[in-house]
Amino acid sequence: MNIIIRQEQVKDYKLTEKVVKCAFANAEHSDGNEHNLVSRIRNSDAFIPELSLVAIDNDNSRVIGHILLSKIKIVNDNQVVESLALAPVSVLPEFQNQGVGKLLIRKALKKAKELRFNSVVVLGYPEYYSKFGFKKASTWGIKSPFEVPDEAFMAMELGENTLDKVSGVVEYPNVFFEKM
Repeated sequence: MNIIIRQEQVKDYKLTEKVVKCAFANAEHSDGNEHNLVSRIRNSDAFIPELSLVAIDNDNSRVIGHILLSKIKIVNDNQVVESLALAPVSVLPEFQNQGVGKLLIRKALKKAKELRFNSVVVLGYPEYYSKFGFKKASTWGIKSPFEVPDEAFMAMELGENTLDKVSGVVEYPNVFFEKM
């Protein structure tokens, strides 16, 4: 399989949303609206086009995966720090467990670092995301705005000690909570 990772383009939007919908169709912790979330994020101030990436199966020029990193804030009484949320990462079911998600995540994290972002937050499976360097967000005193298992709410520094003086509650943009 020959995979190319590139920035999502406007012409990809409908295909990408189908990929996201299919990827989460049978997911245990899905509300079935991840594709709508992607669409809402694209239409918000949180959207960073360079951090919306697609995986293309170059053998048949088909979009088979997508990842989106978008702007969030970490807020406490004394500071507001910009960060990124990794949500969602999606791979068509027939291409899952073949390294496509890993390629998307690595490329997105590399691009985020190039764009001089300092950190990324994710809610997901610790066994999977720890492979990329994510640790419990509580390590830095970073908390989720909603009830989640501590080990599933993770953060990652994109530079050396970039979260050392950061703590607080993650503030997601309103588009994360809207229904379509």
